Amino acid sequence: MKYNHTFTEKSLAMRLIDTHTHIYLEQFDEDREEMIQRALDSGVEQFFLPNIDSSSITRMMALEEAHPGRCFAMMGLHPCSVKAHFQEELAIVRDWLDERPFCALGEIGLDLYWDKTFIEQQKEAFLLQTEWAKELGIPIVIHSREATDMLIDLVEQVKDERLRGVFHCFSGTEEQARRIIELDFYLGIGGVLTFKNAGLDKVMETVGMEHLVLETDSPYLAPVPWRGKRNESAYVRLVAEKLAAIKGVSFREVAEVTTKNAEQLFPAVVFAGGESTGN
Repeated sequence: MKYNHTFTEKSLAMRLIDTHTHIYLEQFDEDREEMIQRALDSGVEQFFLPNIDSSSITRMMALEEAHPGRCFAMMGLHPCSVKAHFQEELAIVRDWLDERPFCALGEIGLDLYWDKTFIEQQKEAFLLQTEWAKELGIPIVIHSREATDMLIDLVEQVKDERLRGVFHCFSGTEEQARRIIELDFYLGIGGVLTFKNAGLDKVMETVGMEHLVLETDSPYLAPVPWRGKRNESAYVRLVAEKLAAIKGVSFREVAEVTTKNAEQLFPAVVFAGGESTGN
């Protein structure tokens, strides 16, 4: 499979991309198509689907197949799924990567919030998948809960011209943002930007929009006024509106810049409404 990659300046206007959304999960089983239509009606035209582990692959692939040219699957092993038998999970990831193209390797990384038992295994899995991304020429999508500094350190150790990607769900400090930008990685900005006491708004005042992509992480981390409820891809528009207010620019400018950034992050993907074609 290969992608027809064309876009125009006009087509970017007012369009949004949800660069990280789990809308294949069971939380959307009762209204998935309606939810996708709400996103389309809000200007969200592409959806990037990070994998979790072997249990999520079938659902994710089915959604991509149902919406060609709109939904794009990633492949990777989420750090929270790195357990005692993680090598078996990684073997499944590798088999899929050898089977067909994916838009990214993700989501991968470290998570020290829930359980620190397998931190060394998480590091091993992350570094191996990073090498696979280099080999395949695709970006990595990084999960960094309670581990941002550690992951920045790891990326700095293995960074070369082949390694690129995004720190998904960025909610860190100005210094962390600076280090990530120096690595030539993007910052994935979602609903946390709208949280009153998160402090991310202050950090975003200092970061150029050329370093940002928008996301929801649906069904998690819904923005205000839906905080605590199920998140969905239509709400990426609320993140864009908040970013426009913080930066003192128009919604149109946020949409144009972040869509261009997404096109740079995932360069193998259609951004003008075309469809993938078989190879």
